[in-house]
Amino acid sequence: MTALKQYERIEATGLWRPTPDAQRREVVVSIGEATLTISDFNDRALTHWSLAALERQNPGAFPAIYCPDGDPGETLELAESETTMITAIDRLQRAIDSRRAHPGRIRWITVAVMVTVVLAVLTLWLPGALRRHVVAVVPEIKRAEIGRAVLNRIERVTGQACMGEDTDAILSRLAQRTGVQRLVVVPGGRADSLFLPGGIVVLNHALIGDHEDSSVAAGYILAERARAKAQDPLDDLLYRAGPLASFRLLTTGGLTPGILDSYAERVLAEPRPDQPDEALLAMFSQAAIPSSPYAYARDITGESVLGLIEADPMTGRKLEPILADRDWVRLQDICGG
Repeated sequence: MTALKQYERIEATGLWRPTPDAQRREVVVSIGEATLTISDFNDRALTHWSLAALERQNPGAFPAIYCPDGDPGETLELAESETTMITAIDRLQRAIDSRRAHPGRIRWITVAVMVTVVLAVLTLWLPGALRRHVVAVVPEIKRAEIGRAVLNRIERVTGQACMGEDTDAILSRLAQRTGVQRLVVVPGGRADSLFLPGGIVVLNHALIGDHEDSSVAAGYILAERARAKAQDPLDDLLYRAGPLASFRLLTTGGLTPGILDSYAERVLAEPRPDQPDEALLAMFSQAAIPSSPYAYARDITGESVLGLIEADPMTGRKLEPILADRDWVRLQDICGG
């Protein structure tokens, strides 16, 4: 033991009494790595005390009186002049104590680790698990209600959705052709397209009014389908809103206006997340719609969307019109020309 090196040869004299009724006798005290040896002057060991179980009865007072732990009747007195031995005993006891197992400390460490694990589960795993559960159990009618509520807030920025008796049926045919439940055209806004809970796809009128080919608008709708397949729009809303929104929707069946306002503001301001070409091309192939018009609408040079152009699933195949020309022209005027 490192603490022993400077004390391993010291000895001291003291007064030892084996029992309360016995006469005190002068003895030689020597110190070992873990024991205190009490000997007579003929170098005959009288007793050995464990340093770990040694107790000082009068800390700070002199003569220093020691006894084995649990047996105060057997004592050893060291005079104040034996400072070196007294210091050595104190230091070695501290060294032994520092190496001894501390059940209380281990218990607190164990509790702290357990608390940390529980907190990690609550903060890392539980919110995601709760959100996934809510997304799985919310019925379609509630999804549609949430989607309409978000749409109402989006319209405050984009303007009211464009409608007309002769265009509603056209939008329904385009929705059916592209595999979505409902299409809504808004007159403005930063976003080209959005997929809202309840199967509502919002299109910026510029996608219709600025392009002669209906494949462009159809392509943006299919891109939104790919995004919705990668992440459910309701899951996206709840993820952005935080775990309390999931808990509120599960327990009350609704979301606060503040949550809906915040979500609408963020999806309108942020760019739509890109999807891998493979996912987009699979969606275009399934719908039998060419991907090139959509790709060139995103990048007129074609450089950043080369994969969608070169791997267009409809290249060399006969194309069925997405909409009749007259219907597309009517749709271009949906927002009043």
